[in-house]
Amino acid sequence: EGGMILSGPMQKCNTENGNKRVYPESVLRREVGRYKSIVDDKRALGELDHPDSSIINLVNVSHMVIDIWMEDLTVMGKCKVLDTPAGQILRSLVDAGVKIGISSRGMGSVKESRGQTIVEEDFQLICFDIVSEPSTPNAFMSLQESKLRNQQVEKTNRIVYLMDEIIGEK
Repeated sequence: EGGMILSGPMQKCNTENGNKRVYPESVLRREVGRYKSIVDDKRALGELDHPDSSIINLVNVSHMVIDIWMEDLTVMGKCKVLDTPAGQILRSLVDAGVKIGISSRGMGSVKESRGQTIVEEDFQLICFDIVSEPSTPNAFMSLQESKLRNQQVEKTNRIVYLMDEIIGEK
């Protein structure tokens, strides 16, 4: 069917998030570059809700990041909703019109500086999970039908039009 694709902002540089953390631009750009190879290798999986573990549990996987890039100081991305039990829940939520958030999961140390908690250079991005309340301001994903699905709809519409022409319905 072409699949359900969600897209939108995933993380922001130099912006205090809901967890009072700030991710420096240099750290996020480096990690997005590293994560892109995981995306290209089709291993960029995420879960429905943040687990307590740093390990991605395949039983709970709901989506796969299929593209990631930087737009100014914002990490942008596209995720394909998978046909897994967690993915089916995610699909149902999106179909019901629920606003879906996304949040990075990673490991590393932080330091306090001028009243802010700064993520340090040892940060390693693990994945992006679907959440109800993202810590990054406005990190909500929106539905984007895949090109394949749009092409199928266009082809079906042309076939219906031609069939109507043949049987004289138009």
